[in-house]
This record gives sequence, C-alpha cells and structure tokens, in this order.
Amino acid sequence: MTDAANGQYLPQPRFAAKLNWLRAGVLGANDGIVSTAGLVVGVAAAASSTDTILTAGIAGISAGAISMAVGEYVSVSTQRDAERALLAQERRELAADPGDELNELTAIYHAKGLSARTARRVAEELTEFDAFAAHAEAELGLNPDDLTNPWHAALSSAISFAVGAMLPLLAILLPPTSARIPATMVAVLLALALTGSISAWLGGSGRARAMARVVIGGALAMTVTYSIGQLADVAGI
Repeated sequence: MTDAANGQYLPQPRFAAKLNWLRAGVLGANDGIVSTAGLVVGVAAAASSTDTILTAGIAGISAGAISMAVGEYVSVSTQRDAERALLAQERRELAADPGDELNELTAIYHAKGLSARTARRVAEELTEFDAFAAHAEAELGLNPDDLTNPWHAALSSAISFAVGAMLPLLAILLPPTSARIPATMVAVLLALALTGSISAWLGGSGRARAMARVVIGGALAMTVTYSIGQLADVAGI
C-alpha cells in the first residue's frame, strides 16, 4: 500500500493476527456459554429460586471472566517476552557482524525463489532502509513496532467470555420456572452451533464437524451438571 501524496510505503495491517484475535474472541464466547450454561442448569435442577440461580450465574461469570483474563495475560506476556528477547538478540547480531547478517538475509530471499543476484540486491536495499526491521520480518516473522499486547488480550478474553455467558443466564431467568431448563438448553445449543460455524469459517475448515463438536460438548456438559443437580435435590443437599 502506498501513500499517494508522498509515495511512501504504508504497511498493511496484520490480517492474520486480526483473524487470530477474532477467533480467540469467538472461542472465549463459546467458553462463556458452555461453562455458565452448565453452572446455571445444574443449580436450576437442584433449586428453583431465581435469586439462587442469579447469584450462581453472576459468580460464575465473574470468576470465569477473571480467570480467562489472567490466563490470557500470562500467556501473551510470556509470548511478548520471548519476542522481545529474539529482537534483542537480532540487534546484537546486527551490531556484531553486519556483513554476516547481510549474507543471511540474502540467503533467506534466495531460498524464497529469487535469483542470487536479485536476492543480494533486495537484501542490500532493505538493509540500507532499515536493517533491523528487515531481519525481524524475514527471520522472525515479527514487526518490532507491533508486538502482541497482553492487556488487549486479557480485556478481549474477559469481554468475550462475559458476553457469551450472559446468554444462558438470561435464557434460564426469563422463561417461566417450568420452561427454564428446556429453553436454556435450546438457546445454548443454537448459540454453540453459531459459534462453531463462525470458528470454522475463520479457520477455513468444515462447518458441520466444528458445529457438531461444540454442540455435543455443550449438550454433554449440561446433561452432566443437570444430573448432578437432580441428585443433589433428591439427596436434599
């Protein structure tokens, strides 16, 4: 992409990275749906009190969202630390032996299909423009100015989990008591089919298999927690 005003190259957005974030958001919502549905269905099977179900649902959403955020923050922070370490090492190598690094960059482009002469010229021009950025992209697949952000990852995970979790909570609170569990199960399975379809589309895989996996998993989770709730109710726990 080129800026028509000054002819300066403007880097394209990292489309693949954005797809990964979107996929992570869909999966976070899926986790929120399944875990909260299992929780509220289990509680509803053992207790009919709306206040009890609401309290359990809010507690589950809060705990799940925080857990997702903390886990994602730790994971992405570790990734970011590794990226920074690799970039620091690349800076040291460029400072210690720029000639060898130029040969390495030439070899990378030659291996990608350019002739030896063209690869050398490309490597020289990129080195002259920004040697560090050229090596970071070619060797590490990184943009030094656009590293992963753990805070963004944590916030995205927490929000996507909470949004997904609200569906089963509302589905079990809004209908009449006698229809709570069936309505929730139908709403949850439809929502899981949707998230499975979206995740398959983002990943370029078959939708039927992806939808079946999440729907069967969600149905199993609700069946198990419902059974546990029924047993607890019978036992008077």
